[in-house]
Amino acid sequence: MILTSSAVFLSLLSPIYPHERPLLILSLAGTVIANLMAGTATTAAVLFFARFLDGITGGNASVAQAVISDVTPPEQRARAFGINGAAFGMGFIMGPAISLLAQKAALNTPLGKSFGASFLVSAVIAAIALILTIFGLPETLKTNPSQSPKKINFFDLGLESLLKGLFMPKIGILLMINFLTGLTFTLFTFAFQPYFINVIKQNSDALTLMFLLFGVLGVIMQTLGIAQMTKRLQLVQILFLGLFIRSLSFVLMPIWVNLYYFVAVCILFSLLNSVVQPMISALISLNTSPAEQGTMLGINSSYLSISNAFGPVIAGLVVNQNNPSSYGYPLYIAGICTFLVLMLAIAKQKDYAIATNRER
Repeated sequence: MILTSSAVFLSLLSPIYPHERPLLILSLAGTVIANLMAGTATTAAVLFFARFLDGITGGNASVAQAVISDVTPPEQRARAFGINGAAFGMGFIMGPAISLLAQKAALNTPLGKSFGASFLVSAVIAAIALILTIFGLPETLKTNPSQSPKKINFFDLGLESLLKGLFMPKIGILLMINFLTGLTFTLFTFAFQPYFINVIKQNSDALTLMFLLFGVLGVIMQTLGIAQMTKRLQLVQILFLGLFIRSLSFVLMPIWVNLYYFVAVCILFSLLNSVVQPMISALISLNTSPAEQGTMLGINSSYLSISNAFGPVIAGLVVNQNNPSSYGYPLYIAGICTFLVLMLAIAKQKDYAIATNRER
């Protein structure tokens, strides 16, 4: 259920609330309530329900992408999605630090050593976003006022929307590429941390610095790099380049057990890896009608979430914990499979490629 939360949330509510602003408000309100519940939970049942509520109303990222699509001309959409990705990247960089500060500040409060403070701070941040949305975000999608809303069906699990999207012209192949890239990426994420610590022989402090490096380089690339690349390359060419460098980096990482070599490969990986998701989102947006962008981007997020369930299973089957060097095997597999995804993307490019105004 939670894996397909974005598709469920959007497919159930978008017929009743065809505009994107109410959907974003409802989604953020769900996040605020869920985090308040989690931060004050005294039983596991309440905590699980809070996480379920946050998952089922977690379509805000997809709705935000739809808003970006509505207000951005086609030739600027890849850059806009890159900036959106960079904003998320900054959140991932700042989030752990804010959480740590919140936990330390809570030591002298009734919360004590619990992690409740992190949830409460998250609720405050989400509440700020909710207020900004209510008072600062105008409706961006114009619909026909005579259009009658459809009835909601709470028993619809969103599977119909997932399957429908997969067979849509132009969109289906992009959803498949997104699913496969997500699967190969989770192979990498499963193996990266234990490989870095057990094979490269580094500690958790060095690992934190590596994640910081990934985040900073990703933000730079998504804000400045994509803007420059879209001036010279087509969107599909940027996608191909990102997939190629991702594939090459995965294969190169475990070849030589040396810290400086590993960091150099990771820098190359960080720069071009960050363009893959913005390009897929931009292509889906450009191949979708304005009224369906929120739903399609939500389905895209759902396929990415579903892919996250398979990568660790595959990686776990090839890793032998008694042989630390085996953590390199998922990296090789991820590299080879990413290259195959690149070949699929190239072979099917005529089905989804978009010419922007610059390219026309």
